[in-house]
Amino acid sequence: MAKSKVLDTESLSPVAGAANALGTASPPPAEVPQEAGKTKSPAGSPNETTSTEPEKLQPGLATGILPATHWAQLPLEDEPPQEDNASVGDQDSAFGDAASSTASLSESILEYRNIHGRTFHSNVGVAESWIPNDEQQQESMDIHHHMCTLALGDKLFLAPLKPDIQKVVDIGTGTGLWAIDFAEQFPGAEVTGTDLSPIQPNWVPPNVRFEIDDANLPWTWDDNTFDYVHIRAMMGSIVDWAALYRDAFQCCKPGGYVEHFENSINMDCDDGSIPPGSPMHQWGKVFWAGGEKFGRTFRVIEDDIQRKCMEEAGFVDITVWEHKCPIGSWPADPKLKKLGQFARLVLESDAEGYVLYMWNAVMGWSPTEIQVYLAHLRRQVRDNNVHAWYWQRAVYGRKP
Repeated sequence: MAKSKVLDTESLSPVAGAANALGTASPPPAEVPQEAGKTKSPAGSPNETTSTEPEKLQPGLATGILPATHWAQLPLEDEPPQEDNASVGDQDSAFGDAASSTASLSESILEYRNIHGRTFHSNVGVAESWIPNDEQQQESMDIHHHMCTLALGDKLFLAPLKPDIQKVVDIGTGTGLWAIDFAEQFPGAEVTGTDLSPIQPNWVPPNVRFEIDDANLPWTWDDNTFDYVHIRAMMGSIVDWAALYRDAFQCCKPGGYVEHFENSINMDCDDGSIPPGSPMHQWGKVFWAGGEKFGRTFRVIEDDIQRKCMEEAGFVDITVWEHKCPIGSWPADPKLKKLGQFARLVLESDAEGYVLYMWNAVMGWSPTEIQVYLAHLRRQVRDNNVHAWYWQRAVYGRKP
């Protein structure tokens, strides 16, 4: 069994006086069988780390989750001092400017579910989305797109794509910004973005099209259709990851690539600044438990799903990129500080939207209990003495 090499793009140093630099903890992926295809780091990496076994899903996952009523018993003190990051929006305002499987836009698709004043994707296929699709969440999606490109070094992808790439599909395109940006970078490519709701802009490059689709249904594109299949931020949305990767393999051309970028839902630290039982400590635990009940896991990174399913589907030359993304403006490095500011902005721009369905409809929290918890969460997220981060992971592989 050979250890897999993974990349932490930068050694994230915390603010002066904080214990342990980001980048010291072992990343979560498991070992890879040698015969499954090599796993390597992209060329030019400043740092490489060796994978260790991921945290296993323990029986009784909900153990350690505080009851919803707990948060109402805690006082809400004055907010701690924090840096003024109002300039984040000024640093790059461009991020906000910006049918079976190909169902046509119909009235039924536009009849969104309404949960406590927020709208969610209609039940297309076997879809039951946990993320809203209203304007507030769309703004958070756009910020998330910008944050992901910052994390990749102002890149949209890591796979070694050829300049003359022809056909590309973006699974779970959301507001469509990735597909639009990719189409502008590759004007000769035909780019298709798929999602459950038609929330993408009307004015797009001529080589972009959007389709209503549920990635959980069997893909209906012909075999060997796409040069590149892009998947991003689909945790909690997929019923059978192995089936999705088999479909991606079938639709990918020989020599083409599939790339899958995910963020962990779990917030962590290297210096004990996220105490057990605190709001940020509980965040991932509730989602993990909800995913078990929901039947759609939030442990994509922790359970090594990207790499394992890619190997099982038949991809080779599998490459793993991993990175600790800071939350907040606490890093000393200017690039990491900016990344952390946007990561915090993603969360703060619609914290309610991220938790409402899972914590209310799945876990049984009342709207009031959710709002009280979120008040405590915002206070902790804004505290620069909390040196929080979460794993980001991109895995790509080639179809032989």
